[in-house]
Amino acid sequence: MNIIVLGCGRVGAALAMMLDAEGHSVTVIDQNSDAFRRLGAGYKGNMVLGTGIDEDVLRSAGIEKADAFAAVTNGDNTNIMASQIASMIFHVPRVVTRIYDPIREETYRTLGLDTICPTSIGARLFKERLLAGIGDS
Repeated sequence: MNIIVLGCGRVGAALAMMLDAEGHSVTVIDQNSDAFRRLGAGYKGNMVLGTGIDEDVLRSAGIEKADAFAAVTNGDNTNIMASQIASMIFHVPRVVTRIYDPIREETYRTLGLDTICPTSIGARLFKERLLAGIGDS
């Protein structure tokens, strides 16, 4: 698969390296060239320097042939906008968006984006672990 990962932070770099190791064609976009250092020496994919909401940057990353797009920058607005561009303008078949704000995540999920909210996931996991075994006698 041709996959574009927007954001080369810890999650983006780990995702790109996993996908690359599985044999997918991966391109990572980030606006900070230093972020690409997170990609291991064995990473065989492409790196594109630029903003993920710029259509020219997306084109240079190969979005017109992408099978999937993951927006995992630290900015909800950037992730939302880039995902909408990937989905609505370039018709990428599979688009997944990270949104930190649970209220916004729910809103955009309702509007049709495939979203992941690490804030909600983390809170649920903490609650489960905190309450595990409590009340069991």
